[in-house]
Amino acid sequence: MPLGREPSRLLEPVIALAKEAGQRITDIYHSDFRIGAKDDNSPLTAADLASHHYLVEGLESLRPKYPVLSEESRALPFETRSRWETFWLIDPLDGTREFIKRNGEFTVNIALIHRHEPVLGVVYAPALGICYFASEGCGAFKQTGDAEPETIHVWPKAPATVRVVGSRSHGTLALRLYLSRLGEHELTSIGSSLKFCLVAEGRADLYPRIGPTSEWDTAAAHCVVKEAGGEVTDLSGRTLRYNTKESMLNPYFLVYGDRTRDWRRYAAGITEER
Repeated sequence: MPLGREPSRLLEPVIALAKEAGQRITDIYHSDFRIGAKDDNSPLTAADLASHHYLVEGLESLRPKYPVLSEESRALPFETRSRWETFWLIDPLDGTREFIKRNGEFTVNIALIHRHEPVLGVVYAPALGICYFASEGCGAFKQTGDAEPETIHVWPKAPATVRVVGSRSHGTLALRLYLSRLGEHELTSIGSSLKFCLVAEGRADLYPRIGPTSEWDTAAAHCVVKEAGGEVTDLSGRTLRYNTKESMLNPYFLVYGDRTRDWRRYAAGITEER
């Protein structure tokens, strides 16, 4: 069934699913949980799986019904995925390392992808009680606790000292090279997709991701940034697209609000490591 141009009608039930998944994560967060490992040696907890199972079941119950692709799903060949015009792309627990450290910087990410673009995004940080959400053409919002959601916008003109956000757990030499070229800046390290959201609400100017990520890490927050007036592009200036190839890895990318500045030029000569 083709997607209408108003995905906002799905926002309310998806936000409710994200918050309930967050509650299940929180229950485990405050317990003596065990830490396992995936095939790639990245950490895995019962919270990842509890959120995954709840969200998949919940999203599959919504109408119209779309396929669900989760970080914790079994790998699906591109031959299968390439036939999907519209699907849910989720990270049930983004920032598992931050969850393990118990610093609160982890999120539930739910995106609706239509023709390779995120048209709905919900990012919920259960430990912080903050929910960011957006849908195509309807703007971006932030809700703290049970308060009324507030419209958010990127900061359109970066100051002389650029406010940069970066990964707390995934710094790279290439990122340090980029920042050395950027000039005067203040760097704040934070986990998960919250980095996107700080740009979306104007509390940061730039998030350069000069390192590996997967599509489920970025899609939901990408929608929030886009609807807040910002950009998410690769190092050549092309907007990130989803489900276009066999690999689920993203290219290196930049998230920013000020479109008058060429943020790409500081990445000259930086190549991706695969």
